[in-house]
Amino acid sequence: MESAEGPEQESPAWAGAAVPTSLPEEPFEPVLNGQSNILGTELLCMALSQLAPHLPLRVTGYPWNLVYCTARDGFSLKTMYRSMTDLSAPVLLVIRDTNGQTFGTFSSTAIRVSSCFYGTGETFLFSFTPQLKVFKWTRRNTFFLKGDVDLLAVGGGSGKFGLWLDGDLNRGGSHPCETFSNETLSLTEEFFIQELEVWALG
Repeated sequence: MESAEGPEQESPAWAGAAVPTSLPEEPFEPVLNGQSNILGTELLCMALSQLAPHLPLRVTGYPWNLVYCTARDGFSLKTMYRSMTDLSAPVLLVIRDTNGQTFGTFSSTAIRVSSCFYGTGETFLFSFTPQLKVFKWTRRNTFFLKGDVDLLAVGGGSGKFGLWLDGDLNRGGSHPCETFSNETLSLTEEFFIQELEVWALG
């Protein structure tokens, strides 16, 4: 899907800071408050353990709470936004598409409706299949997240989004973008969503 990205955007407070690259010496054992339908709770714990070195150090040691899932709450971007109305904590959005691919984004802040791009350089895209790949901020632009009732976009540049979801959470797409220099997260540039979950740091 193409976008017409305007110049208006929030200045990320994180921009310009160094990304921690050292791996934790002790294994990361995440605590999940909720059941994952995408990977299963045990597999999601393993996936979060793999993601741990890429997460901000300040989030380690806190539990993850399931605030939205399509299996429980239905397929609606509006409902997903409402689930995060009172949140300011970082969130992990995880998708499984109808091809069995699992991927998503980490955002340093709750996902919300916005008139401009927002977020910080801690935001990244990832895919789990067949193995974990993480696509971090390139510093080429600050098109982290932008959402309205019909579209949620993560990453941008040259008219392409790194990840986008439609208002019914039925369909989405992924294109290489300047923000994250990512690969296409799914097998194809457009996909259908089978399951979607949002986990918030608690």
